[in-house]
Amino acid sequence: MDKRRHVFISHHHADDAHVGKLTTMLKRNGYDLRNSSIRAKPSNQVRLDKKLIPERTLKRLLRMKMSWAGTVIVLVGKNTHRRPWVDWEIRKANELGKRIVGIYERGGTTNDLPTAFDDYGSALVNWNSDSLMDAIDGTDSPFENPEGQPREPIREPQRNAC
Repeated sequence: MDKRRHVFISHHHADDAHVGKLTTMLKRNGYDLRNSSIRAKPSNQVRLDKKLIPERTLKRLLRMKMSWAGTVIVLVGKNTHRRPWVDWEIRKANELGKRIVGIYERGGTTNDLPTAFDDYGSALVNWNSDSLMDAIDGTDSPFENPEGQPREPIREPQRNAC
């Protein structure tokens, strides 16, 4: 089976280092993850913080990058649930008919989930490459806590048929 996956990793930009750790973990286990998400360079982050990039431009760019991906991964950190852009990305992923898989950041705790993930999440896994890949492929759709024990989803995920 081909181990290359095209994904978009939705995350709080303060968690950029965890995005790198995630792709490294998967590569170490033989998976080739092609990530189309945006990781803001410091100069671009300043432009974003000063609102110098129009919102419609950013949404168009995110939509284009997300369209390319087969799955949207939501990296769940302690402040992810507070990020309006993460919530928007999850809702857009649902509109685009993408599978939405959450993964707790390494060493994470049971954090609050973004509201949109409660509504549209397909699976939520702990920091484990096999669990994540099974969730991406849809061969398993668990809802786990950070230690890997089962937990109940908040709601049954809604599906948007394209």
